[in-house]
Amino acid sequence: MNAKLILPLVALTGCTTPSFQGVFAPGNTSDVAAPTPTLDETPAPPPPANATTVAQFDTTTEDDRAAAVTQVTTAETRLGVSIASLGSPTDPGIWLKTPLIDELSRGRVVYNGTSVNVELRPSGGAPGSGSQISLAAMRLIEAPLTSLPELEVFKQ
Repeated sequence: MNAKLILPLVALTGCTTPSFQGVFAPGNTSDVAAPTPTLDETPAPPPPANATTVAQFDTTTEDDRAAAVTQVTTAETRLGVSIASLGSPTDPGIWLKTPLIDELSRGRVVYNGTSVNVELRPSGGAPGSGSQISLAAMRLIEAPLTSLPELEVFKQ
């Protein structure tokens, strides 16, 4: 057998330092992510651990979805246009993480004429770096889940 192939494997077996083991060790279950801050007084629950379908990951209620498509008559400011990718499907709610804002606020996105009220969450990214949109919001604007929709973003 070729020694060049075996040598790296033998070297790895001697690695017992905690920093190295972190690469291969099972995940630390005490590192549970803190809940995402939200403006919603009754946020959607996280999806079940065994979720596998889009419907199972989208835990928003019919009322949540109805409120998201209801036209709001408050004053709003156009923030600009952002290309969005699908955010984590395990992060429930109807939201957009974007570099266009610095603080949690209410807003609206428009895609191909479809308007949806969203919670705007700061992404911390550089201007122009793009946004992430929730699974529920992506479904409401009727964008293909694998697309990168160009969204017009408004702050209310």
